[in-house]
Amino acid sequence: MKDYIEERAIEIGRYVVQHGATVRQAAQNFGISKSTVHKDITARLIHIQPELARQAQAVLQINKAERHIRGGQATKKKYHHELY
Repeated sequence: MKDYIEERAIEIGRYVVQHGATVRQAAQNFGISKSTVHKDITARLIHIQPELARQAQAVLQINKAERHIRGGQATKKKYHHELY
């Protein structure tokens, strides 16, 4: 694996853990695709820094479990804003 990919995976992992960021937020922050963020955290980081990978995956699991709530809140906000 190239050095810059390893460094990127570590940076993304740290960012996700420190900020509790979603895949979408991390992708936007680093200017890369969501699939690249997901691949870096789930496949690459485990070989580079296993503990950081476990922490980042735990954050992503929490975000995945809560995403239906955030979606409902966004829809509520959208339609409430249109009414007023």
